[in-house]
Amino acid sequence: MVIEVGILFIGLVLLYLGSEFLVRGAASTAILLSIKPVIVGLTVVAFATSAPELLVSLVASVKGAGGISVGNILGSNVINIALVLGISAVIQPVTINRQITRFELPYMLAASVIFWVLCMDGHIGYEDGALLIAILVIFLLFGIRNAKDKNSQKAPRERSFRAIAINSVMMVAGLIGLAKGADMVVRSAIVMARSIGLSEAFIGISVVALGTSLPELATSAVASSKGESDLSVGNIVGSNLFNICLVMGAVGLLNPMPVEKSLMTFEFPFMVFIAVLLAAIALGKGKIGKKSGIGFILLFFLYILISYLK
Repeated sequence: MVIEVGILFIGLVLLYLGSEFLVRGAASTAILLSIKPVIVGLTVVAFATSAPELLVSLVASVKGAGGISVGNILGSNVINIALVLGISAVIQPVTINRQITRFELPYMLAASVIFWVLCMDGHIGYEDGALLIAILVIFLLFGIRNAKDKNSQKAPRERSFRAIAINSVMMVAGLIGLAKGADMVVRSAIVMARSIGLSEAFIGISVVALGTSLPELATSAVASSKGESDLSVGNIVGSNLFNICLVMGAVGLLNPMPVEKSLMTFEFPFMVFIAVLLAAIALGKGKIGKKSGIGFILLFFLYILISYLK
C-alpha cells in the first residue's frame, strides 16, 4: 500500500511537470503567433492542461477501469470551476470576458448536458464519441476564426523560429512526462481503490481528478495573480470542454466502455449545476468576487463529502 501511494505521488508529480512544460511551450508559441489571450486560454492552454485527463482516462479505459476514466472527468470539471476558479477569485477577483459569457460559457454548459444525456444509457460508445468530437471541432473552428489579435506586433521571423523550436522541445518533453505519469497514476489508483474498498469512480472523482487538475490550478492561479482574467477563465471553460469532448470523445471512439449508473444521481447533476452557477454569475455580476470564490471552494468540499458518503 505504501509503495502504491509512492507511485501515485511520483505519477502526479510527473503529470504536473509534464503539463507545465506543455503549457509553457504551447502558450508561448500561441503568443508568438499573435493569438488573442482569451483564445489562447480557451484553446491552446486548455488543451495542454487537459492532457493529463486525456492520457489518464484513455489508460484507465484500456485497463478496464471505466470508473476512474469517467470519474476523472466529472471530478476534474467540478474542481476546475469550484476549486480552481474559487481559489483564483480569492487571490484576486476574476472578471469574465463578455465573449466568453456570450458563446463559450453557454457552449460548455450545453456540452455538459449533452454528455450527461449520452451517458444515461450506461455506456459511452462510438456514436457518442463521434458526436462529442464533432462538438469540439465546431468550437475550435469558431476559435480559429476569432484567433488573430490585430493589435499585437509580430516578432521577427528568426527569433520566432528559434523560440518555436525551443517551445516544441518543451512540449515533446511534457508529453513524455504526461504519458509516464498517467500510467503510474492509473495503476496505483486501481490497486488503492481495491485494497481500501472504495469504488474506482470515487478514486477517479477525488484523488485522480485533483491530481490531473493541478495544471489548471497552477495556470489559473498564476494568471489571476497577474490580473490575466481572460487567460484564467478561458483556461477553465476551454479545459472543461476539452475534458468532455476530446477526452470522452476519444474514449468512446477508441475504447467504448460502460458508465456507472450510480453517477447519474449526484455526480453528473452536480457537474451541470456548478456550470449553471458559473453562467449565472457571469450573466449577473460579470465577475467572481472573493465571497463567491469562497462559496465555490465550500461547494467543492461538499461535493467530495457527498460523493464519499454515497
